[in-house]
Amino acid sequence: MQSKANTVAEYLEELPAERRAALEAVRQVILENLPEGYEEAVNWGMITYQVPLETYPKTYNGQPLMLAALASQKNHMAVYLTGIYADESARQTFETAYRATGKRYDVGKSCVRFRKLDDLPLDLLGKSIAALSVEQFIAVVEAAKSDQKRG
Repeated sequence: MQSKANTVAEYLEELPAERRAALEAVRQVILENLPEGYEEAVNWGMITYQVPLETYPKTYNGQPLMLAALASQKNHMAVYLTGIYADESARQTFETAYRATGKRYDVGKSCVRFRKLDDLPLDLLGKSIAALSVEQFIAVVEAAKSDQKRG
């Protein structure tokens, strides 16, 4: 379910009340923990938290580097955490901490799926968002690019 919204407010307004409340709560956690230098936007039909192109224009697709995103999909809601999934050690640490919460671990390649707010470990989400400054995220992306060139 890709949104055609141009602003965060428009995106949230399109949602049913229950999903809007859940995504607003997750959004608040992200905003409270988002390191300086990232911007909130609507991109790829989702609410995104990204490195502005003015800061890092050398992306492969001309789009900002996305640290995280929020989306309402057909059968679930999702938090995309590309910052974690770009680094295997960070991904493993996240998975271990997530499983330790006792909440259902429902993840894809770079997303955590949830049906209701209680399914998501918000403290862990906040820590994960806060863990990567813009500079650190760019370094992770640059390292991944170097690994791809060598591989």
